[in-house]
Amino acid sequence: MSNLEVGTPAEVDLPARVGLNGPVFERLDPRPVVLTPRTIAVDGNPAGPGSAAMVQRYLPTRGRRTVGAWCFLDLFGPDDVRGEAGMQIAPHPHSGLQTVTWLLAGDVRHRDSLGSDQIIRPGQLNLMSAGHGIAHAENSPTGHGDQLHGVQLWIALPDADRDASPFFEHHEQLPEWRGDGVRARLLMGSLGEVTSPATALTPLVGAELEVAAGVEAMVQLRPDWEHALLVLSGDWSDGTEQLWSGDMAYLGTGRSELAVHSNAGARLLLLGGEPFDEELVMWWNFVGRSHDEILAARTAWMAGQRFGDVAYEGDRLPAPPIPPVTLRPRGRR
Repeated sequence: MSNLEVGTPAEVDLPARVGLNGPVFERLDPRPVVLTPRTIAVDGNPAGPGSAAMVQRYLPTRGRRTVGAWCFLDLFGPDDVRGEAGMQIAPHPHSGLQTVTWLLAGDVRHRDSLGSDQIIRPGQLNLMSAGHGIAHAENSPTGHGDQLHGVQLWIALPDADRDASPFFEHHEQLPEWRGDGVRARLLMGSLGEVTSPATALTPLVGAELEVAAGVEAMVQLRPDWEHALLVLSGDWSDGTEQLWSGDMAYLGTGRSELAVHSNAGARLLLLGGEPFDEELVMWWNFVGRSHDEILAARTAWMAGQRFGDVAYEGDRLPAPPIPPVTLRPRGRR
């Protein structure tokens, strides 16, 4: 998914974060972001622009930039897309990151400049590693379902891998961890003795937890990693704090386990990883280390270089103007 926000953000010097060396409970409030207008179809005929596609953006925020190497999190839906075109994201570039697409409802067609053409459905994982540069498009396919609901995440690539050749993976089956009324599906990394087949280039975990109503359970964590929890549906409590659908909290480091209780049942997204200490410049769809690197990526995209071509019926997305400030690398603090 493309970061389609436009405008000229002001530079803000942020204070050092607390809770980097121990457990905390810090709510991460999302901000609504308008992506691209959908097109409403009437009797099979286009009828002009429809409502704007909206997402809730949890990462990055002014308060926190990364959780491990996870550096971007958009939650989209649940949206009723009956009679509409659904997701329509034209070809756009990425560099220096991996994209992770996870659907809760609906289906999305992924096409990229490697020639990949893949429909993704709930319970399946799309992983695209951009490396030096890749382009892709994401669209609801013809005959798509009535609902669209899911998340897209980015993982910042470490310096050793961020200029590598791009690749794409699709995993129809993912391993599961089960215990005490909790089922975890491993999107990325490891949880307990279970490891996802998806290629992780930094030490991390991404897992969807399905929690039965009334369950009180413990999920083992790595205390040297930091973690965060997003409630996709239902409710969660650890006996002290509580989250509802759409709530997210940063949990810090130093936790060897996570208490999981749900009154009505829940679907949770657990993210974590080794704290990512490399300083990053994130702008539009690029993750780099300097202003000049971001500028070079934008220039290449606008010149039709470096990122390749996507088989697509329509124009690709132009890059927004570079802000009239120097983009400075920032750490997780």
